[in-house]
Amino acid sequence: MTLPVVNVFINFSTGPSFAQAMILDQGQLDVNVLADSVAVIVDVSNQVDSIQTVRGRNPQADQFQTGTLNLRIVDLNSDFNPQNTSSPYFGLLDPMRKVQITATYNSITYPIFSGFITSYNTVTPKDVTEVTYTTITAVDAFRLAQNAQIATVAGATAGDLSGTRVNQILDQISWPASMRNIDAGLTTLQADPGTPRTSLGALSTVTLSEYGAFYVSPSGSFTFKDRNTAASSVAGIPVDFNDNGTDISYFNALWRLDDTLVYNAASITRTGGTTQLAIEQPSIDKYFTHSYNQQGLLMQTDADALNYAQAYVASHAETTVRCDAITLDLYTDNYNAGIIAALDLDFFDPITIVTTQPGGSTLDKTLQVFGVAMNITPGSWKATFTTLEPIIESFILDLSELDTGVLSY
Repeated sequence: MTLPVVNVFINFSTGPSFAQAMILDQGQLDVNVLADSVAVIVDVSNQVDSIQTVRGRNPQADQFQTGTLNLRIVDLNSDFNPQNTSSPYFGLLDPMRKVQITATYNSITYPIFSGFITSYNTVTPKDVTEVTYTTITAVDAFRLAQNAQIATVAGATAGDLSGTRVNQILDQISWPASMRNIDAGLTTLQADPGTPRTSLGALSTVTLSEYGAFYVSPSGSFTFKDRNTAASSVAGIPVDFNDNGTDISYFNALWRLDDTLVYNAASITRTGGTTQLAIEQPSIDKYFTHSYNQQGLLMQTDADALNYAQAYVASHAETTVRCDAITLDLYTDNYNAGIIAALDLDFFDPITIVTTQPGGSTLDKTLQVFGVAMNITPGSWKATFTTLEPIIESFILDLSELDTGVLSY
C-alpha cells in the first residue's frame, strides 16, 4: 500500500512569507522573497511522531476560525532545548517562527498547513533513557491579523468594492501581495470608519458586508471569496463518497437533523443606517423564532442591508438532514482515490455522501467542505471534513434580485 509522504519544515526566519529568502543577485524571482540573509529552513520530517491540524468555519458565528497545529517531535538530542548550546537551532527557537506541513503523493505535493509557532513544549521523562518529546503548537495567519491593531486604512474611501477594501487592510499591515487570493467583490462600501480595532475585526466587517468568506489557505495565503464565488462553488462537480463500493469509501459519517442553523428573523444595520428586518413567518410558525443580528456593517445603502437580511433568511429559514462530518482512513487498502480526495479537498469544494441505513433506505446529501482536520501518526492517517449547506444558496446569486421579490433558480 502506497501512502503519502509527510513533509514538515520549520522556517526560522522572520516575516510572514514561507518562501526562502533571496539576497540580491541570488535566488529566483517569483519563488524567493527579498531579505537581508538567507532563512534557516530545516526539514524535521523524520523526527515527527504525530500531527494534528484543524482548519475551518464556525457555523454559528458564520466565520472561519484560526487554524491550529499540534506537532509532536521525537527530540533525541535535545535539539529543541533553547538552552542547549550544542543544538543546531540554538538561538533560533523563538515564538512566531514558521512551520509548514505538506504531503507528497504520486509526485504531487499538497499543502496541509502553514502557520506560526506559538510554543515549544518539552516533556522529559524521569528515566533519561526514555524518549523525550517536544510538542510544537502553531496557528495560522489569522492570529497575526488579530494581533495587528489598526485605526485608519489608507485609501479606503466610499465606493470601494469589498475586495479592494480587503487589500487595503492587508496593505495596512504590510501583508505580502504574493500571499493573497482576493476576489474583487460585489458590494460597494462606505469609507472606512477609522476607529481603533484589530485588522482581523476590520476584515470580518468587510466580509460580512459582502456576505462572503475570508480565511487562510493551507499554503498560508489570505483568501477572500465574494458571495457569487461562494455560491457558484456549489455548481462544481462533487466528489462522491458512499458505503456500497461504487464510489470512494469512508471510515465514518456523522448525520444530523437539528435546528442549530435555522435563522428566520434577520436584523442588519449598516453604519449610519436604519435597522433592516427580514422574517420568514412559515419558518417561525414551524421552528419558533431564531434571530440573527449584525450591526456596524459597511454597505452603502439601507437597500443593500435589507437585501442582506432577506438573503440570509432565505438561506437559513429551513433545515434538513445533513452530514456534519465525514472521516477518511488513508490506511484503507487500494485507496488511491480516497487519498487524493483527502489531500486535495478544501473549503467550498462540493461533496456527495451516501450512507445506507438499516432496511435498505439511504441518507444522501450534497454539501460543501467547510472544515479540514488531519490526524497523522506513524501507524494511522485520518482526514475529517466538516460539511455544511452553502453560505448562500446557489439560486441567490445577485442580492439586488431580492428587491423585486424575484429569485433566479
